Amino acid sequence: MTFPPPEFNLKVLLEKLKGDELKSFKCQLWTLPEFRDDLQRPSSCDVQDADNMELADILTKKFPSNRLRHVTLNILEKISCTESFQTSGRETRHRSIIEKLSLFWRNRYCTKSFHVHDNMHRSQELMQFFNPKIATKSLSETVVLYGPAGVGKTTLAKKCLQEWTAGGQGGQIRCAFYLQCRELNHMEPCTFGKMICMDSPEWEDEIMEILTLTQEVLFVVDGFDELRVPVEALINELCGDWGTKHPAPILLSSLLKRKMLPHSMVLVTTQPQALRDLILLVEQPLFIEAEGFSEEERQAFFQRHFGDEKEAFRALSAVRANSALFHLASAPDVCWMICTCLALQEKGEDLAVTCQTCTSLFLKFLCTQFPPASDGDHTNGYGNSLEALCLLAAQSLWMQQSIFYGGELWRLGLNESDLCPFLDKGIIQRDWHCKDCYSFIHLSVQQFLAAMFYILKSEEGRDGAKWDIGVVQKLFSREVRYKNSNLAQAGLFLFGLLNEKRTQELETTFGCRTSVEVKQELLQLLQSKPLESKPFSVMDLREIFSYLYESQEEGLVKEAMASFEEMSLCLKTSTDFMHSSFCLKNCQCVEKLSLQVERGIFEETKVGLEACLQVLKHQNHSSSLFLWADLCSVICSNKNLSLLDISQSFLNEPSARILCDCLTSVSCCLQKVVIRDISPMTVYRDICLALIGKKTLTHLTLVGRVQESKTLLLLLLGEMMKHKKCNLQFLRLGSCSASIHQWDNLFLTLHINQSLTCLDLSDNKLLDAGAILLCTALKYPRCFLKRLSLENCHLTEASCKELSSALMVSQKLTHLSLARNDLGDTGLKILCEGLCYPECKLQMLVLQQCNITKVGCKHLSELLHGDCNLTHLDLGLNPIATGLLLLCDALGHSNFSLKCLGLWGCSLSPLYCHKLATALASNQKLETLDLGQNFLGKSGITMILETLKDSHGPLKRLRLKIDKSNRNIKKLLKDMKASNPSLTIDNVTRTTAPSYCDLFSEHPETILTTDYLRGRGI
Repeated sequence: MTFPPPEFNLKVLLEKLKGDELKSFKCQLWTLPEFRDDLQRPSSCDVQDADNMELADILTKKFPSNRLRHVTLNILEKISCTESFQTSGRETRHRSIIEKLSLFWRNRYCTKSFHVHDNMHRSQELMQFFNPKIATKSLSETVVLYGPAGVGKTTLAKKCLQEWTAGGQGGQIRCAFYLQCRELNHMEPCTFGKMICMDSPEWEDEIMEILTLTQEVLFVVDGFDELRVPVEALINELCGDWGTKHPAPILLSSLLKRKMLPHSMVLVTTQPQALRDLILLVEQPLFIEAEGFSEEERQAFFQRHFGDEKEAFRALSAVRANSALFHLASAPDVCWMICTCLALQEKGEDLAVTCQTCTSLFLKFLCTQFPPASDGDHTNGYGNSLEALCLLAAQSLWMQQSIFYGGELWRLGLNESDLCPFLDKGIIQRDWHCKDCYSFIHLSVQQFLAAMFYILKSEEGRDGAKWDIGVVQKLFSREVRYKNSNLAQAGLFLFGLLNEKRTQELETTFGCRTSVEVKQELLQLLQSKPLESKPFSVMDLREIFSYLYESQEEGLVKEAMASFEEMSLCLKTSTDFMHSSFCLKNCQCVEKLSLQVERGIFEETKVGLEACLQVLKHQNHSSSLFLWADLCSVICSNKNLSLLDISQSFLNEPSARILCDCLTSVSCCLQKVVIRDISPMTVYRDICLALIGKKTLTHLTLVGRVQESKTLLLLLLGEMMKHKKCNLQFLRLGSCSASIHQWDNLFLTLHINQSLTCLDLSDNKLLDAGAILLCTALKYPRCFLKRLSLENCHLTEASCKELSSALMVSQKLTHLSLARNDLGDTGLKILCEGLCYPECKLQMLVLQQCNITKVGCKHLSELLHGDCNLTHLDLGLNPIATGLLLLCDALGHSNFSLKCLGLWGCSLSPLYCHKLATALASNQKLETLDLGQNFLGKSGITMILETLKDSHGPLKRLRLKIDKSNRNIKKLLKDMKASNPSLTIDNVTRTTAPSYCDLFSEHPETILTTDYLRGRGI
């Protein structure tokens, strides 16, 4: 057999194979891993039985021509005994090319950064991938190395490339290729070979041939987040032919989707925001996070940079105090920048001031790199260059580009000479691979300079819109930032640059003029209502505080927060404490403040009083306790603050002591305090102690799983109410575990205290015995309680006799809730005896979910036929069913006194609607009726609406479960709106019963009419 000429003709080649040679050829096909998966299918029988020409047709249809050519020639060489010298020569040439390529990567991607070795050893997953000697077969063939900009992903990827090419053992041939995604964006359509050999085009033919001989191939795909092609296009236009020209991104996606070289190893680096798109292109990847410098490595870097251990510690401590800055220092370039800046500070200068915010540090770094000229000129002459660089930073940030090319500068009206001062100082850097390509040393530097673009007044009056740069409002738009997450940090820097001292330093150093209009724009956005300003509806209070803190401008905070009267804060970190205290101390208009402190901020330790004081004494300014104390000081300093709500929070004894010290302060003017679900339990005790004798306090809520035996809470509340300065009007106590005797001690104080008018004991296991003791207190002539809630207190009919007796005697009690107690019909009958008593003053009674049936409705009907003072009655979630007919009899009676009636979820049916409609037509008192969550059907609702359409009675609000898709009902509602405009009909969609906290509303006429039925609390 002789070998063919360079022209490749598969049929001619296979036709020359004899029987044994054809059999050997087929056997060699089976040995190739790349072809084994494709051929091990039912169609493999065709390959085994095929003759020369049939085999040529099968292979031509199955595989791209370029791949097939190299494989065919390789197999022919292996089965040829007479041409062994050609094989030897070819392998020698291949190895020579691989060695040159390996040397090329080593020389080109020299990684001397000292943190690479430590990073690799910190992750066993990385070591398995980077070191071929310990790689396992079970390892994923695709590894995704992700992390924020500047943490060393590219450095690690290049190190991996070197390790791979250096790891070939025995007869193995290892080759690796580096693909930079930002370069692929600018490539013309090409073949797969052209793309992977762009750095060594002279070896393309040999390299493509080598790829058919080995499976030991690594592709490093660097910067997937920089690829500027929609992922949908990448998925829909895959190809598998090496020899066909396609756009480079399509060839890359074909490699990632395993259409090209399915058994090669692929390492992809990307920023986190691109992971969602990347996942669509890779199969079963191994995800590894690149974290940059560890805390220990940052410490080592500071030590190496400063040399002096004390100076390094001083600088590192200042940076640690700012968690955002310390986090940025995990990026090696930022860590260098911070150290460079702090090392240039004068001796004795307070580094904490420089590190107070990220903006202050970045601005200080920029100004120290360009000191004023020594010839007496106040500026350094780089103002125009700075403006040019800021324009470039803003434009590339909005375009989501991290690099730019020299050829693009003219479009922005810039020259390469504008960049030279910043190249020299390392603020921007030239790409060693492409001399015409530049990038900022870190994304945060680009964001900082982009923010500066908005405050610099350019003499040329550059218009941002001309360069695709969004206006200030867009910078804070949630929709825009969702598409471009890098804008958020630029917004933070922009607020930081509003500081007058910083702008003055910038003007002095560079001779630039800054704009005051930006400050006014931001103030308008902050002060506008969410509906009027979509961009700032994006910002929650926590985010607003972080921006205002970054400015360190107290005047700005006062202006921005002037319209904020209520605030609700969820404090997750000590940084939240820092931001919140700074803003709240400069916001004296806040009247209501709600706080939630998450677990983990304070150490959960138990210490005595002396130890607690020692802990507080030795706290540094960045500790959680010190910052908490700063935040709590607002309680004393803000004279307008009237309500403090701390709920679902985790404190410790020292933090509780700080809070209590502020509550006891004479300057604390709080009127309402809400403590709900706080840990540890002892906080309730400490707060009670702090509030005893607090003259301004009128409302107190204490809710949580509190054990009286451990906290003495009831005892302390009793002492509070007996105090001569006590002005408490409202007390809510929930989920307290106490004995009957302990409850009795509290109830005995009711005849002493003359200020308490509202008592809410909902969700306490009071039991009948406790309720009976309370009723005894209610009978005292000097008991001033007007409103009482015993909801879910585990009461039965056994307590109803004393309750009824109390209703007869009490001359003050007007509102009573007994909801969620199993009183039954018998208990209701006993209550009605007290309610019908002429001296009973009760106006509102809540009997929701009390197991009342139609039997109980009979007693209520009799009560409502007579003379009683009851005006509000709620029977929600009671299975009264046909009992409605009895209530309708009372509803049509002239003595009926109810203004509001709640029948939510009472198992009512359409059968009763005619009687109800008739009663409503004749009733002259009822103003509000709640029939929500009753399935009245189309006929029942139609009957009620038809009756009310022409009625002009007192009914003002009706709540129904309505099917608005029904045309007849829809028309009826429209007609009613025209004929009876004073009647409002609410469609009930909620599936939970309304809340009854409005039992304690200061405006009883609104009960069961507005907020009450909507489930809103006080």
